[in-house]
Amino acid sequence: MTLRPSLRHVVFFSAKDKADVPRIVEGLEMLSGITHSTFFEVRLNTQSDALSSEVDVIVYAEFDSAAALAAYKADPLYEAAIKAVRPLRDMRIAADF
Repeated sequence: MTLRPSLRHVVFFSAKDKADVPRIVEGLEMLSGITHSTFFEVRLNTQSDALSSEVDVIVYAEFDSAAALAAYKADPLYEAAIKAVRPLRDMRIAADF
């Protein structure tokens, strides 16, 4: 049996303008400065699925608990990332499992 994190947080973003994707990535990478996750990454979608190309950028993070995720979202860097990315993004879909 493999060890799995208690909570996985995945967020999908699409850019209003594809030219802003690097700025979205830069804004989301601010979140890496938040220490509450046990694993964190921001990745570009390879868009290799011919049936779905809406997603441009993905945030993936792992947390030991729901409390750690809540602390992550309460960090001032989280608010700074929102302010940087929200004007540039079109879609945002989050899932926690």
